[in-house]
Amino acid sequence: MAYRYYTSPVTVDRRRWAILALLFFSITINLLDRQVLSLVAPMLRDRFQLSNTQYSYIVTAFLLGLTLSQVPAGILIDRWGARWGLPLLLLWWSAANALHAAASSVGSFSLFRFLLGMGESGNYSAGVKVIAERFPARERALAGGIFNTGSVVGALMAPPVIVWIATRHNWQLAFLLPSVLGLAWIVPWLLVYRGQPAAPGETQPAFAPLLRIRQVWGFLLVRALGGPVNHFYWYWLPEYLRRERGFSMDQIGVWAGLPFFFAGLGNVAGGWLSSFLLRRGATPDRARKTAFCAGLACCLASAGVPGAPSGAAALALISVASFGIGVYPATWIGAATDVFPRQVAARVAGLAGLGEGIVNIVLTLATGVVVDRYSYYPVFAGAALLPALAVAALFVVVRRVEPVRV
Repeated sequence: MAYRYYTSPVTVDRRRWAILALLFFSITINLLDRQVLSLVAPMLRDRFQLSNTQYSYIVTAFLLGLTLSQVPAGILIDRWGARWGLPLLLLWWSAANALHAAASSVGSFSLFRFLLGMGESGNYSAGVKVIAERFPARERALAGGIFNTGSVVGALMAPPVIVWIATRHNWQLAFLLPSVLGLAWIVPWLLVYRGQPAAPGETQPAFAPLLRIRQVWGFLLVRALGGPVNHFYWYWLPEYLRRERGFSMDQIGVWAGLPFFFAGLGNVAGGWLSSFLLRRGATPDRARKTAFCAGLACCLASAGVPGAPSGAAALALISVASFGIGVYPATWIGAATDVFPRQVAARVAGLAGLGEGIVNIVLTLATGVVVDRYSYYPVFAGAALLPALAVAALFVVVRRVEPVRV
């Protein structure tokens, strides 16, 4: 379907790399706060006698808040801009994360997880919008890879930091200390990022017409099918290593971050590959699809995890799969900003986040039930299948990565 809004020229800001560094740290804090629960989960489950299914309810409450707030957060960022919208979200989710220290039941943990999800929902959309505003097309996938690597660094930092705080002090402090970082981030952001002025005659497009565009649904499917694999590793990896592979809490603190390190390498590698191919004369369509397919080849390693002969072998296969799924976010940002104008970048990202959240909720609930009743075998097989379906959606629904024109 034709789309009647055109993007204004990108303002290539010489401060764009400093702005990108702050975006990187924002999503690092986002994932650090998000990971606290999964890392202290073995302690909380033992203390409060929580089953896998009850734990999945708490995780699902976060995903529900994250999902329901995706589109409103995207609209907020598109209308207010990232200068004020993103600090507001950080303030919200930092407070919600700190409140976890007062939780004492499935209900209270679920409530605070829901509030945390609401606040964290717009971070990705804000990053996509700022990258679309400040970076030329040849740099966007690399910028997206660096930005999203912040999530991996947060997940990588979280195990040793959070486990040390929880085991040497208490689990409540593990929630309180990371919350301070979000408040500290707001000051440099307001000093460095001034926002993108509207072009002459530029108006904010309506939301409803987006739903009639095939490419919007295509990008929604790509993210909705690929994104949940990351969430599975974030929320269930410590539990898997503890219950199935016999890792101690100290071993989890040392080794659980390894797959996230490889996911970070995948982020940068995916962004670099797209940019490299574009510089060599490839079309955006070819460059983005090549990167997605390269990532998919690595994701298939997930299917072999349950049958791995040792914990080390399982961790190696998870690391390969994490590298592959790490390619997806950077390439998604590059491809989406190739197709859609910056005026709607946050809304498209919000819609895609909504789709990802719905799939996450279903799969998180299913994971708890499947693990309780059967095993991890079907779960890891699904983690290999979903990225393949995401690539299929790119080819079948999006079809070509090119600007949507009248």
